[in-house]
This record gives sequence, structure tokens and C-alpha cells, in this order.
Amino acid sequence: MKNWSKRTTAVHAGTRRSHYGEVSEAIFMTQGFVYETAEDAEARFVALGDDEFIYARYGNPTVAMFEERIAALEGAEDAFATASGMAAVNGALSSLLRAGDHVVSAKALFGSCLYILEEILTRYGVEVTFVDGTDMSAWEAAIRPNTKAVFFESVSNPTLEVVDIKAVAKLAQAVGAKVIIDNVFATPVFSDAIAQGADAVIYSATKHIDGQGRALGGVILGTKEFIRGTVEPYMKHTGGSMSPFTAWLMLKGLETIELRVHAQADAALKIATGLEADGKLENVIYPGLSSHAQNALAQAQMGSGSTVLSIDAGSKEAAFALLNKLEIFTISNNLGDAKSIATHPYTTTHQRLEEETKADLGITPGLIRLSVGLEDADDLLADLRAAIG
Repeated sequence: MKNWSKRTTAVHAGTRRSHYGEVSEAIFMTQGFVYETAEDAEARFVALGDDEFIYARYGNPTVAMFEERIAALEGAEDAFATASGMAAVNGALSSLLRAGDHVVSAKALFGSCLYILEEILTRYGVEVTFVDGTDMSAWEAAIRPNTKAVFFESVSNPTLEVVDIKAVAKLAQAVGAKVIIDNVFATPVFSDAIAQGADAVIYSATKHIDGQGRALGGVILGTKEFIRGTVEPYMKHTGGSMSPFTAWLMLKGLETIELRVHAQADAALKIATGLEADGKLENVIYPGLSSHAQNALAQAQMGSGSTVLSIDAGSKEAAFALLNKLEIFTISNNLGDAKSIATHPYTTTHQRLEEETKADLGITPGLIRLSVGLEDADDLLADLRAAIG
């Protein structure tokens, strides 16, 4: 299995078959498990075997298949599947940090991630310092001997800044800090974050992993020591585990993720190139464009610009007019879906931020985030051009 390509790994890794020999993975819809004897129950609560389970909140065969498959795809030792992407963010950070710890984070984050860092962690005595994620001197100045973790989105939402994983990891690991990355925009297909220095990688499985708008889910990936020694005790006692049915959906999503994400990224590049050439927008932001400030880093780190681009129509009024004219793109706040989605971050996903913060992050009233789906790229480009015109 170690020599398998990502495409093969995404289809076969972690497969468990019951005595029936089913082709598609079984959904073990059970909250508990039966023990042959009282002695067996005692032994299992003392130490679980490799393929033993106690309670669905602690683990489940279907969930375990998803965890093993996504870990193999990511190149991580282990994984813990969660109820949502935000459960994964909260679990990775809260399981690790204690009162008095220090965290350095990029300031360009999804609104809910900012809430965890600004409101929840600080409530329990964790100190958080925010920096410009693209400024290595800012990271170097902020990281201290007592820094316990650094956190950032490898590609920021929604302004698509790319953070240098290797460079930040080198600074963090010099003081023993964990490197925790929200890697949603990079996707497991383009990601090489573990090899580039990440200690833990987080995905909202709701996005590209499911890829069809069906279910919420998340996953934390890292070393076996971190996942089973730090994350698992916190998650199983606080109840953020993934359900068996959701895990089955995510397994089905992984079977096609390689094909879907490459097709979406190819289409995103075509759309971004076309819109930039038209010159009718204030700005077209896509890491795959040579005009992007971190284009070289994006290519070195991901080998692609991935599946999302952002455009600036110039004002809220112009953005709303554009959004309301779209016929193929749907107005929603998800991404990584088979259906192309347009989002207005200023008034939705990032609306709770102060005006000054939005301006500092580049979230302008005219900014629209476009998640490119599996429709024909020419149709999508024509839809946008008609709406812009």
C-alpha cells in the first residue's frame, strides 16, 4: 500500500470486510458493542486491540475505515474523524493547549476559527498573537520560547493568501511548538503538508472530501502519539466524534476525490485566466495565476492553484447584482462541492468581523468567493461573463 498512488489509496486504503465479503464498505450503525464475557469487557476497557471497539463515541469500524484511508492519503500516521470541520479545529487546539500557553496564528482565518482563538481559548487563559501569515519576519518576531502551537490556513479563506508551511514550521519547531494547519483549500489531493513540516492537519470533510453537499464532517491528522494520546481523549469525552453513516459518505467521497479535485482545479484556472484577461473586474485572485503574489509558493507547495478563486466586483451593490444574475453558480456558503458556489464573505461567512478587521484582511464589500464545481468550465465562464456584463 505504501507504493500506491493517491488515486488508488483513496479507493482502497483502510478497507475492512465482514464475513459477508461485501464490496462496498459496511455501515456499522451501532452505538455499542457486545462482549463475550465480563472478562472480555474488562480487558477491552483496559486496552483496546487493533480492531476492537467499545462505544461509538470512542470509535466504530466504519469510522475507523475512513480514518485509516484519509491518513494514508495524507501521509499521516493516524487520524481522528469529527462531527464537523469546526469540531476538528476546536479539538486539535483545545486538546493541546492549557492556561498560560501561547499560540501564534495567522490573522487571515475563517470567522469560526477566529472565534475559537479570540473568544474560547483566551477565556481559558491561552494567549494568542495574530500575525500576517505571509510575513516571515512577523512569525519570527511573534514565536517565543513558550509558544505551544502555531495555527494557520495554508491557503486563507477567502483572500487566498498562501502561507509558507516549511518556513513557519522551521521557526515553530525550533522552540518545540506544534504546527497545526487548516488545509481545506489545499485539499488532500494537492496537500503535502505533513512532509513539509505540519504536526497536525485539519480538514472540513464537508468540503472536497464529501464533495457533494451531503453531510458535515471533519478530521484531524497527525502522529499516532498526538492523535491517540492528545486528541482522542479530549474528543471522546466531549462528544465530537463522526457518525458511522457520515463516515460511509466520506469513504464514498474519497473514492472520487482525485478525479473531482483535479477537474475542479483545471476549471478554476481556466475561469480565473479568462476573467483576468477580460479586465472587467477590480481584481481576480487565484493562486494559480502568475499575477498572484504567492504563485511560486503555491506551485511549490501544492502544484496547483486548487479549486477556489475570488473576484472583486468593486462594491457591495455590484457584487449583489452579479450574484443575482448568475444562473449556474448557486449562492451558498459551502465550497468544494460538485456544484459551483458563489459566496459574499463580507455579509455572510465573515460578517461578524469589525469593519477595520475586514479591511485589514482584504475582505472588501465587492469580494465574491467562487468555488468551482464539476460543471463545464466554458459554461461557468460564460455564466460569470454574462453576470459581469
